[in-house]
Amino acid sequence: MRIVTLTGLLLAMAAWGCGGGDSSGQGEPANAPAAGGSGASSNADAPLSQVELEQGLGPIRDLALSEIDPDLAAEGEAAFTLKCSACHKLDQRYVAPPLGDVLSRRRPEFVMNMILNATEMVQRHPEVKALLAEYYTPMTIQVTEESEARAILEYLRSAQVPVQDAS
Repeated sequence: MRIVTLTGLLLAMAAWGCGGGDSSGQGEPANAPAAGGSGASSNADAPLSQVELEQGLGPIRDLALSEIDPDLAAEGEAAFTLKCSACHKLDQRYVAPPLGDVLSRRRPEFVMNMILNATEMVQRHPEVKALLAEYYTPMTIQVTEESEARAILEYLRSAQVPVQDAS
């Protein structure tokens, strides 16, 4: 009887900790698309503009990059190791695409928008949809602050490596 009660209590605590009935919006991830947002962002079937195709969907537009900042790159490496390396490796395919050469394939704005707004990118961007079809794993929400996404971008800029061929 004691085990059944303890198990029930643990399950109730786990369910309560996951959120649920809170309708205040505080439990929603920061990169989830806002309800009733701008016309293009709120319509999942709307075609993307050329800028959205190149820069991705999200808050980052026309990012001006200067020389690599080693301190910011070190901060980004720590964040990458903690939040990204479970799925991404720099030089090889893993659970998710390798990122060692991502900046030779994607604009910096695209990379930051993917980090910050993965949910909408997976739903609407054709290249991200193709990646989902290939890897079967949607990117989870790990980073919600632009400053942290910028640090990860700086790390990726500093750590560009060739990707090993999977074959």
